Amino acid sequence: MSTSAEYQQTRWSLAELFSGPESADLEAGFKELDALVAQLEARRAELSETISPAAFQSLLALMERIQTQAMRLAGFSGLRFTEDTQDQVSQALSARVDQTLAETANRTLFFELWWKNLPDAAAAPLLAAAGDLTYWLEALRAFKPHTLSEAEEKIVNTKNVTGQNALQMLYSSITNRYVFKVKVGDEIKELTRGELMVYVRQADPELRAAAYRELYRVYGEDGPILGQIYQSLVRDWRNEQMGMRHFDSPIAARNKINDLPDAVVDTLLTVAQRNVGVFQRFFKLKARWLGVERLRRYDIYAPLARSDKQYPFGQAAKTVFSSFNEFSPRFAQLAQRVLDDNHLDSEVRKGKRGGAFCWSVAPELTPWVQVNYQGNADDMATLAHELGHAIHSMLAEKHSVMTFQSNLPLAETASTFGEMMLVDRLLKEEPDEAVRRDLLFRQIDDAYATIQRQVFFALFEREAHELINQGASVDDLAARYMENLKTQFGDAVEVSDEVRWEWVSIPHIYEVPFYVYAYAFGQLLVFALYQQFKAEGESFKPRYEKLLATGGSKAPVEVLREAGIDVSQAAFWQGGFDVIDGLVAQLERMPLPAGK
Repeated sequence: MSTSAEYQQTRWSLAELFSGPESADLEAGFKELDALVAQLEARRAELSETISPAAFQSLLALMERIQTQAMRLAGFSGLRFTEDTQDQVSQALSARVDQTLAETANRTLFFELWWKNLPDAAAAPLLAAAGDLTYWLEALRAFKPHTLSEAEEKIVNTKNVTGQNALQMLYSSITNRYVFKVKVGDEIKELTRGELMVYVRQADPELRAAAYRELYRVYGEDGPILGQIYQSLVRDWRNEQMGMRHFDSPIAARNKINDLPDAVVDTLLTVAQRNVGVFQRFFKLKARWLGVERLRRYDIYAPLARSDKQYPFGQAAKTVFSSFNEFSPRFAQLAQRVLDDNHLDSEVRKGKRGGAFCWSVAPELTPWVQVNYQGNADDMATLAHELGHAIHSMLAEKHSVMTFQSNLPLAETASTFGEMMLVDRLLKEEPDEAVRRDLLFRQIDDAYATIQRQVFFALFEREAHELINQGASVDDLAARYMENLKTQFGDAVEVSDEVRWEWVSIPHIYEVPFYVYAYAFGQLLVFALYQQFKAEGESFKPRYEKLLATGGSKAPVEVLREAGIDVSQAAFWQGGFDVIDGLVAQLERMPLPAGK
């Protein structure tokens, strides 16, 4: 593997999609989508119980072309919007694309409804000839009990443009314009959220507290408004998913989208609730190492080592590539491809969306990755995480546009595995014992953030949806969130009153209800997979690569069953927590520094 290139922080290029928001090729893209949809509409009469497999395959190929073009438009507008959420041209383009895609969904809806309602006997020979699209077609038919009439589905699609989509964009626009002010030394710094959150992992306890207090102050000032937006989104979700589609609960709709049995998700959440003591032990241990009686909420991610070690972006990229290469040269080559194709936006800019993500537009295109890189070890781990997502997508690039992206429960597998490979690499190469110790503590910090924190977000969502249905106020929701935190932390962590506004700062619960449990699912799954890797070595790698290369062409439970994992059993999830328990036990055996 060659890593001779010195990578710099850059803004990505979207030229492979379209040359600009007002360009001729973008207008041609809108026209092409319209023409493809018109072709499908012209063939509506072919849809019958007697349609030939050959004619059906031809229609599927046309559906794939429509989906590809729609995803290119959505990708371009969405990625451009994240570059600068305050840019009015980008906002207008996003609104136009949302409207276009809603119209497209309405115009093509007849195919999906026909397929869902086709008798089994007529569907069987078509499924037999569907190839890579078999699972996608089967999954569509599984939604038949929750599907409305064509007229009703069109109304829902149209409503969403000015309903939930508009509310989500409003939330994003409001929160991404926030400027946070923190005194660092003698200087008052104006920061983006991404820049602010760097300070929550600083060694200075008062600086950590100041960063968190500023976060909750700014969000809290808009708390009543942001809370109202959340209430409206929750009511919209419940009205559609339960009132119209007849799901048994708000979370059941997400479970169906994820193709996970409700019982599997319930088991995961239940086992996590039973294991709050593992992380409470860790927080008490961390308090002793920090020399304090009890952690404050502000101290959750406090570093133990007095190290402010920075990793320049070029060095971080090479380290990530090297960790991937040690596992598989192919993984490293795919990760490099993202940067070589200029599909990474790593700069920190005002107006840029906070956080990080990977956006896979189409199987033939290298995914686009966003990070806000500022040079610490967490940022390097985030880079490995998001490039892991990209590797996952690229390994599945031989699949259809309908099936190359994995279902949400498996979507965090390659990303979290990538982080673990990086940590292993850093532990081998880092000469500073204090930094290595900090990395070990950081592993459990991250396990908390990815597993228990996300589970309790999901539990809060489940409660919030019920409370809002019962008429709960924004203050009621804030109070319930505080109860949620106290259950998590017990007597191990002090939670001050301003933290009641933390929930309005969580974009996921606004944008994708009940998404967050997928992080816990993925992390616990990776613990199991990584244990297998350590035990089996080289023989593990082909099986793991096969799992990733499956993409979304099979049901998650089936993919995992082929890998020897049964997610229906509480013992599997408990095994993940047992790994964490073992890590905590290792730390408990380490001698405390003198005087602590």
